[in-house]
Amino acid sequence: MLGIERRQLIMDKIQQEKKVYVSELSQLFSVTEETVRRDLEKLESENLLRRSYGGAVLNEQKASEDLSFLKRSTIHSEDKEYIALKARELISDGDTIMVDSSTTCLSLLQQLKDHKNITIITNSIRLAYDFAAAPFRIISTGGNLRPNSLALTGAATCNSLERYFADIALISCKGLHQQFGVMESNEDESVVKQVMLAQAKKSLLLIDHSKFDQTAFVKTCDLQAIDTLVTDSQPDSLWQKMLVQKQVTLIC
Repeated sequence: MLGIERRQLIMDKIQQEKKVYVSELSQLFSVTEETVRRDLEKLESENLLRRSYGGAVLNEQKASEDLSFLKRSTIHSEDKEYIALKARELISDGDTIMVDSSTTCLSLLQQLKDHKNITIITNSIRLAYDFAAAPFRIISTGGNLRPNSLALTGAATCNSLERYFADIALISCKGLHQQFGVMESNEDESVVKQVMLAQAKKSLLLIDHSKFDQTAFVKTCDLQAIDTLVTDSQPDSLWQKMLVQKQVTLIC
């Protein structure tokens, strides 16, 4: 097993149990305790966990913080896979899709490899790399790289997006609030999502249950700018009523 695969499994375990033990991980992966300690040290350096005597604990952070791509990929990973399976039904052969740099949208693309003639326009360099061999036509926007999120942003990115018109804008967010709408932790990426929404016939917002009733640094758009919201569990009655009022289709 590669180290990166082992560290991903460690993060999956710590997400579920909130803590892990060196001795237990050593037996689980059939490696030395020193190897496990090096894994934990690397994950701590990426702010994913906090080492303690004999093991490590999950490093909890607020939804409003600008998390790295790696950390986001480990949070609610099973929920994201479920959301991707539900959202898959909304994509048709021949669609042109603008896709942001979110890990939830990345999960959906894993489900679309059997679709035909799909065009992906994206500001995510991770997406472009991961799906280079997939049966998609991929258009990268170019722009200024944000290493934390592996996203391209700035004027060049927005200008590139404005050259195209898409069937679907596929985005996620850091928080969804009944008063403030769709929110993001970084202003540059929020602007990119605004352009994607403006250039598409329909908009899909993919979020897990933890994003409801959360605020973040900057507002991306009002709730009524979203056509369909796909999530992993039924929101409460107040949210359901508001989504009906805003004419947002709910799939969960």
